[in-house]
Amino acid sequence: MSNFKKLAGQTAVYGLSSILGRSINFLMIIVYTQYLSKEALGSFTSIYALIGFLNIVFTYGMETTFFRFTTGKNLDPAKVYNTTQSLLITSTLVLGSGLYLVAPWLAEWLDYPGQAYLFRWTALILSFDAILAIPFAKLRLENKALVFAGTKIFNILLNIFFNLLLIIGFPYLISNGTIPEGFLGYRSDWGVEYILLSNLFANGLIIPFVWWKAGFFKFQLERAIINPMWRYSIPLLFMGFAGVTNELLSRFLFEYILPPNFYAGLTAREAGGVFGANFKLAILMNLVIQAFKYAAEPFFFKQSADKNSPLLYAKVMHVFIIFCTLLMIAISVNLEWLGPLFLRKPGYGAGLFIVPTLLMGYLLLGIYFNLSIWFKITDQTKYSFWITLVGAIITLAIIFIFVPIWGYMGGALSTIACYFVMCLLCYFYGQRYYPIPYQTAKGIFYLLTSFVVSYLGFYLDLGIPILNFFVKNSLILLYLGLIFVLEKEQIMSYLPKGKKL
Repeated sequence: MSNFKKLAGQTAVYGLSSILGRSINFLMIIVYTQYLSKEALGSFTSIYALIGFLNIVFTYGMETTFFRFTTGKNLDPAKVYNTTQSLLITSTLVLGSGLYLVAPWLAEWLDYPGQAYLFRWTALILSFDAILAIPFAKLRLENKALVFAGTKIFNILLNIFFNLLLIIGFPYLISNGTIPEGFLGYRSDWGVEYILLSNLFANGLIIPFVWWKAGFFKFQLERAIINPMWRYSIPLLFMGFAGVTNELLSRFLFEYILPPNFYAGLTAREAGGVFGANFKLAILMNLVIQAFKYAAEPFFFKQSADKNSPLLYAKVMHVFIIFCTLLMIAISVNLEWLGPLFLRKPGYGAGLFIVPTLLMGYLLLGIYFNLSIWFKITDQTKYSFWITLVGAIITLAIIFIFVPIWGYMGGALSTIACYFVMCLLCYFYGQRYYPIPYQTAKGIFYLLTSFVVSYLGFYLDLGIPILNFFVKNSLILLYLGLIFVLEKEQIMSYLPKGKKL
C-alpha cells in the first residue's frame, strides 16, 4: 500500500500543478475566441498540432530511455544524464536547423504564403522544448515534484503574460495614445504570430533555471551507452506518436479534408478553429493523464524489479479507470454551462456534442499508457512501432472517410477508434509476454457505463436550467453509488482496522 500511496501522492502534486497551470492557460481560450478571428484560431489549431507532432520527433523517446537506463541497467546515472542530454542537444541542432531552412517551402505547402517566419519560430520553440526534456525528466526521477511543478507553472504564467501583453495590452495602449502605432515593431494585423512569440519567449527564459536545478551536464557521447540507447529509444519515437497521432492529425488535417461550405457561413479553416476549440474543452482529461504520466513513468521503472509489481500495476490501472470515468461524466453533464463559459463567441458551441467522445478518447490513451509498461520494462519497445502504426492507419482512414460525411464528429470518432485498437493490441501482446492481472471485465463495464451516462447527461434537457443542473449532476452521484457497490470490499480494505463505513 505504501508504494501505491507514494504514487498517488506524486500524482497529486503533479496533478495539482498541471491543473492549476493549465487551468490558467485554458482561460486563454476565452481571450483567443474573444480577440482573435476564427481564421486566426484555425491557424493556431493547425500550427500547434504540427508542433505537438514534431515535438515527438525532436525528443524521440529519450525521456523514457533515460528512466530505463538510469534505473535498470547498472550504469552510472551521471554518465547516462550527460550522454542523453548531449545526444539530444546534438540532434536538436540538426533537426532545428533543418526545419528553419525549409520554413519557406513549408509555409507555401501549408497555405501560409509569405509567413515563413511562423515556421522558423516553430523550429525555435521545438528546439527549446527538446533541450529541456531530459533536465525535466531528471527532476521527476529524483522525486523533485515541487521544483518540477513550480517551474512548469512559472513557464505557463510567463506565456500568459506575454499573450495578454501582445494580444490585449499593446492594442489598448495604442488605441488610447499611450504608445504609438508600430511601437517596438508591433503589428496590429498579427494574431497567431503573438501566440507563437509568447511561447517562444516563455520557454527561452526558463532554460537557465531548469538546467541549474537539474544539475549542469558535461558534454559526453559514449558509444557504449549510445548504441543500446538508440535500439531502445527509436521504437519509442513511434510510441510517442501514439499520444499525438490522433489528436494532432485530426486537428491538423481537418481544414484540408472538410469539403467547402460544409458548415454554412464558415470556411474550412474557421471550422477547424471551432473543432480545435472544442478539443480544448476535453483538456481536463488530458491534464489528469499527463499528471499521472509524470509520476507513474519513473515509479513504474523503480518498481519493476519487485516480484509483486504486476499486482501493483493492475491496481493502479483499476483506480485510474474509476477516477477518469468519473471525471468524464462530471465534465460531460456540465457542458451546458461549461461550453458558453469558455467559448465566448457565437458559433463555437456547435461542436460541443463531440466533447464526451474526445474525453473517452483521452481516457483510452491513458489506459494505453498503463498497458505499455510491459514492453518498456522488458525492452520489447519494437512493439510500440507496430501498435502505433496500426493506430495511425486507423486514424487516417477514419478522418478521410468520415470527416467529409460527419464533419466534427468524424474527426472525434477517429480518437476512440485509434486508441481502442491500440489498447486491444497492447493488452493481448502484453498478457503473452508479461502477464498482469488486470480487472478487465470490470474495467470494460466502467468504460461502457460511463460513456452512456456521459451522453445521457449531455442531451438531457428538462427546459429549466437550474433543474437541468441538479438532475444532470445527480448522475454523478448515481455513478459514485455504483462504484461503491462494486468496490465496497476493496474500499473497506483501505480503511484502518476496526473502522467501518
